[in-house]
This record gives sequence, structure tokens and C-alpha cells, in this order.
Amino acid sequence: MKDGFIKVAAATPDIRVADVDFNTEQICRMIDETAEQGAKITVFPELCITGYTCGDLFAQEILLRKAKEGLFTIASCTKDKDMLVFVGMPFALDGELYNVAAALHRGEVLGLTTKTFLPNYGEFYEMRQFREGPSSARNIFLDGREVPFGPGLLFEDERIEGLIVSAEICEDVWSAVPPSIEAAREGAAVIVNCSASDETVGKASYRRSLIEGQSARLICGYIYANAGEGESTTDLVFGGHNIIAENGITLASGKRFENGVIFSEIDIQRILSERHKNTTFQPASERKLVRIPFRLDIEETVLTRKFPSRPFVPDETGERKKRCEEILTIQAMGLKKRLSHARADSAVVGISGGLDSTLALLVTAKAFDSLGMDRKRIIAVTMPCFGTTDRTYRNACRMSEKLGATLREVPIAESVTQHFKDIGHDIEDHSVTYENAQARERTQVIMDIANKENGMVIGTGDMSELALGWATYNGDHMSMYGVNGSVPKTLVRHLVGYYADTCGDEILSEVLRDVLDTPVSPELLPPKDGKIAQKTEDLVGPYELHDFFLYYFLRFGYEPAKIYRIAQCAFAGEYDDETIYRWLRTFCWRFFTQQFKRSCLPDGPKVGTVALSPRGDWRMPSDACADLWIKNLETARKGKG
Repeated sequence: MKDGFIKVAAATPDIRVADVDFNTEQICRMIDETAEQGAKITVFPELCITGYTCGDLFAQEILLRKAKEGLFTIASCTKDKDMLVFVGMPFALDGELYNVAAALHRGEVLGLTTKTFLPNYGEFYEMRQFREGPSSARNIFLDGREVPFGPGLLFEDERIEGLIVSAEICEDVWSAVPPSIEAAREGAAVIVNCSASDETVGKASYRRSLIEGQSARLICGYIYANAGEGESTTDLVFGGHNIIAENGITLASGKRFENGVIFSEIDIQRILSERHKNTTFQPASERKLVRIPFRLDIEETVLTRKFPSRPFVPDETGERKKRCEEILTIQAMGLKKRLSHARADSAVVGISGGLDSTLALLVTAKAFDSLGMDRKRIIAVTMPCFGTTDRTYRNACRMSEKLGATLREVPIAESVTQHFKDIGHDIEDHSVTYENAQARERTQVIMDIANKENGMVIGTGDMSELALGWATYNGDHMSMYGVNGSVPKTLVRHLVGYYADTCGDEILSEVLRDVLDTPVSPELLPPKDGKIAQKTEDLVGPYELHDFFLYYFLRFGYEPAKIYRIAQCAFAGEYDDETIYRWLRTFCWRFFTQQFKRSCLPDGPKVGTVALSPRGDWRMPSDACADLWIKNLETARKGKG
């Protein structure tokens, strides 16, 4: 459970219908297997001790008695194991028969969760054998012990904060008001489902979307264990389609028509963080459900779940193209509204031949097309100075011309040199004053051009730069509308690449691809041998690392030690531990110290779940101290965390 991760398993054993001894043996074998793999929660299918498809055999006392014996045998199998196990079985009580999920831990039956909704349509006729569970839980005697029996039982770990588990059974989650809703409102962070869902055409995709949707709606982890091969095929086939999901995302999914086990790690801390932030996730005003304590040991969890190294960028090509088109449209529509509202006659973009200004120009062209405005009213301004290279200058000019914008060149070297004289700065001193004076002069030029042309200055800075404070305060930091303000650098590249692929202009596409191949640089220091001398990623670190840090820091509230740990998994083979540590420490320090720049950002459209607008997603004091976060990372690096 270190860092909130708990390993879980969904298991489909081989069974024989009504052969309790065989089924019990197979369940125990899988309990041993999942325990060896470090699983702390293991879930088995509905009625798997007997088999779901026993039909009227469920009315046979011999079968029910044997099922109870099998339960005690399986419970004994957990005696020396540090895990919570859920297994489905028929259970007779007071002359009625119930479909239950038994929770087992350290050799004991902790509770019996009853099925609330019994399907009695189509191929299902459960009401022929079973009764719906009671409306509320009560204690019953089982093998000389009092055991909770009923719906919505909550199994609460006494050591691990936030680890509360509740069970529902198959049809329960397909119903209009699943029992898991109330369980989650009372704190259940993990929902398990002992299921026997048969296979029909198209059902698997619906089942998966159902489990993903429920885990998203309840902001929880969801472990779905389904019946498989071994059930009767008199009328139905069961495929063993197991699913482990977390907050709308499938972490692991079993191959259909193959019995077996799937594993993953549910992140309890992530779930709790999401619930804390989501004000529409409202806990129950009073506790009504029964809570049953249990204890798991707190141990290191070996991670097998995948953490994408580029979390802002979809892996699948089709989805990535769809995402790029959607983002470009959101950016353009935001700018369209602002231009229209301001009754602007023009838009002014300072272009450098770099990625960010390229994207801003592309978005502006798209907005103008949407408004039906002539692209000639886009004023693309290139402002060569001490660090400008021929390559970036040439690309900026060619791109502007191909997009139909009006290109203006305003060299600023002379005015910046005069400014140095005015403030007494040695032009050979290439300190921050040397760099920022150029950035602020460029901003003054485009602001004044915008005033002169009744236009708006379109900001070019992206979210990654804002997170690091890699912008000159009141220089490139400022604009009249920042279209890139919530777009991370790793995604900027794909947006420009997507435009190059789809623009239909071979020359423009060639220019855009050369922009993509150009090192990221503010070009504020003189070139060396005609090439860029100042490479941003050499100074602040790789943006693909910083975007990873930013995503998990903001989206899920991970502490640096946890980010460091998952970054080691995500970037294995790309960056060594020392490199990750170095730039994560840089990220923490810069993120805190540079908040003052984000506190006064210009307006701009939000495009994703992570954003830094001080008016919306991120409100932080500009003088907050970073020490706690840096010490947390340092402790993890030393192996003490």
C-alpha cells in the first residue's frame, strides 16, 4: 500500500456444475496463486462454489449444505494469507435462499453481501430459486459466530486510510440504482462484483463501458469477476470476461473465453484525491450501512499497471488525430468569440519560427476562417534581434505567407541597444537583463501594432512554460488572449504535426515539419556558427518529463515521491533515476517560485482536464513555500520514503 497502491485480482476458476469439492479446490488454488502474486483483494464469480447454472438443483438441500462446507474450506485457505477474498455462493436462511458474496479474511467469514436485484427476464430466471436480499443488514449466526448479512456491507481496513471495500452481485450494477452508489457515498473506495454475465454478440463492449462508467460515476476502483468456462452450456456460454477499472479507465481486462486471473493496482490515494476535489461527489449525510473491520499489512506494492509517459497525448493514432482536431477547434472557437466581442479588425501574432508561435498563428487562421474574415488581417510580426537564426526567420516568413497573413518585419536590435544605454547595461553582459529586454521590447511592438490596427495580440506561451515560469514577466508572458495557455508542450508538437498532415499544402507542410525539427529556444542569445545557442530543454529539462510531472501533480495531487516512483516506471529505458530526480526537483522549485506569473495570466480557453488559469483550475498563493514538496522528494530519493 505504499503511495496508496493496492494490488487486486479478478479470478475465474475452472468449475464443474454442482461439483462443490472440485470447485472449492480450484478456488483455493487460485487464492494461493493470487496471494503469491501479492494480491490483497481477490474476487471470484457469482455462485462459483456451486456454479451459477445449477438451475433447480439449488433447491436440493445436499447441494446447499455442501456449498456451506466449501465456504468454510475456502475460508480456511485464507487463514495464513494477508488478503480479502470475495466468493459467490447460494446461502439458505430462514427458509429462503439467497445469492450472496462471502467476504473472507484470515480464515474467517467477515460478512455475506446479498444480491439486491434478481433478473427474471430473457435467459435469466433467478426468482425461481432465489429471493431478493433484505432492505438492510442484520447479524446472523454462522458456524457459531455472528456475521453481518445483507446489502451494502462495508469492509473497512483499520490500518490503511481510505481502504473501504463493498460488494455487489452481477445484475446489481446493471440496475437503475446499483447498491454501489450508496456504498460509495458512505466511503467505499473499492467496489467488487461477483458476476455471472453470459456472452452474446456486442455484450462485452457494453459490459466494459458499464464498469468503466460506474467506476467513473462513483470515483472508485471496480473489480469485476465473471463466470467462465465450466458453467453449463445448455442454453448459454460464459466467457470469463474480467475487468479491473479505476475512475473510468480499464486497468486490466481478461481475455474472453479463457479462464484465469487478471491483476492490477488500484490507487486509493488517487480516488480519495478525486473525491476531495469533486464537489458533486457528496458523501452520505448519515451512516446507514454496516461496517466490518479487517486488517491488511502495509507493504511495498510491486507496480504492474502502466503509466503513459506522455499522458496528454493519446497513444492510438486515430484517437490522437481526433484529439488534435478537437483542441484546435476549442482554441479557435475561444478566439473567435473574443475577436467578435472586441469588434477587432485584426489579430497580431509575434512569430519566431518556433513551435508555440506557429500554433498560435495556425489557430488564429482557423478562427478567422470561422468568422469569415480575410486572413490578410492577421498581422504576423517577425522581430529579429541578437539571437535570431536564419532558419527560424525563414520559416516564420514562409509560414506567414503560405497562411495568407500579412507579414511585417520589425527589427528590434537597435531599440534594445538604445535601451541598454538608457539603463546603463553592458551589451556584452548576457545576463537575464539582456534576454528579458528583448522579450519585453517584442511585446511592446506587437501591443502597439495591435492598438494601431484595432487588433488583438494573440498570446503564444504554452502551459508547460507557464508551469515552469519560463516566460518573461510582462514580456511573452502577456497578451490580449492566450490561445495556447492550457496546451502542454508535448501536445503542441502533435497539434502542429497534425496540421502539417492535413493542411493539403505541400510547401506549408514542409515548413511546419522543419519547425518541428527545430530545437525549442527563446533565441535571446547570439547564435554560434549560425545555429541556435540557447536550447530551452538544456536549461530547464526535457518537456516530456515536465509534462508528466505536471499532469500527475495537478490532475491527481500526487506528492513528488510518488511522481518520482511512477516516472521511474514510465520512463524506464529513456531517463535514468538521477535525471528524473534532478528535473523533478527543478519542477517543484520552479512551480512554486513562479506562481506570481500565473496569478496574472491573460484570458485563454481551457482545452483539457489540467489547466493553470488563476480564475479557474489552479488558485495558489504566489508566496507559497516549496520546502515540504522538495523534502518529500529528497526523502524518497534517499530510500526513506
